[in-house]
Amino acid sequence: MASTAQSSIKSVSYAKYGYIFIAPFFLVYCFFQVWPLINTFILSFQGNGIETGEWVGLSNYSTILFGGDSRGAEAVSSDFWHSLLNTVILWVGNFIPQITLSLLLAVWFTDSKLHIPGKGFFKVVMYLPNIITAVSVSSLFLCLISNQSTSAINGILLNSGRDAIQFEGTSIFSGDAGWSRGIVMFIQTWMWFGNTMLMMMSGIMGINPSLFEAASIDGASSGQTLRRITLPLLRPMVVYTLITSMIGGLQMFDIPYLYHSSASTINEHLMTVACFIYDKFHTGNENTVSYGYAGAASIMLFIITIILGTIVFRMNRDEDEHRKKKERKALIKENKAKIRLEKQGGVF
Repeated sequence: MASTAQSSIKSVSYAKYGYIFIAPFFLVYCFFQVWPLINTFILSFQGNGIETGEWVGLSNYSTILFGGDSRGAEAVSSDFWHSLLNTVILWVGNFIPQITLSLLLAVWFTDSKLHIPGKGFFKVVMYLPNIITAVSVSSLFLCLISNQSTSAINGILLNSGRDAIQFEGTSIFSGDAGWSRGIVMFIQTWMWFGNTMLMMMSGIMGINPSLFEAASIDGASSGQTLRRITLPLLRPMVVYTLITSMIGGLQMFDIPYLYHSSASTINEHLMTVACFIYDKFHTGNENTVSYGYAGAASIMLFIITIILGTIVFRMNRDEDEHRKKKERKALIKENKAKIRLEKQGGVF
């Protein structure tokens, strides 16, 4: 009787409450992320100016990528490609030293043979720049290294009887005294290497310790252990760091835009794609704003990010695992087809 009464009781599902709790996140995400993206896509096909709603098709994309007959169109295209080149240079210039330094520090801090006192203190200190806002960091480095005679470095040089250095000049690779790109690369590396180091440390600590013990027993050196064990097993974390850093690097805006002493002009060697978009979107008056160009540049940056992310992901995926996954899918599909034929009374 008891079992019959229990079986007659209907089970209560609380799954709907889970959807209620996660609904605010999706509402906020759609309002602040999905709708702006859709609106940007719509703007990219419209003309420029505040009041304009004229549909111009692919004209904005054509102007940005290939220029046009007018001088203004050629300038827009030239500025876009120049900003894209600056973006790539600034990202590559800060990512390579960032990942190298982070990986070396992560290996150093996770090495059981080294008894380093105060590891926790050093981890906290190295991570601290990551929680400082970009505006504060830009202001700090403008006070330390800038064209102004009141900056710390130029103040020391002037007090010692030497000439001030024009740090915010041309690119660091030219013969002029321009250090702007190098300084921005250093700032980005300094801000983010602590976060990357912790990511690498979490990946290394997830590796089975018995592998390192076996390598030590076999007489492997630290370099051999790093090349043959740590780096191959750390590849998923490196790929994740590369993709996230690439996405952030292509959207780089704060430091390049704010690092200049002049109140109105941005250093042309620090004009990234995000700065280009902001400049076109906030030029100042209804006759000069370029909503269409800004929207088209935003969509182009979105497409470039997707393409590069896909390439990096495909280059670093495990081909054996991918092949096994395809075989499993084919086997499941074949089994479903057999079951379907059995239901229809077919013969194999």
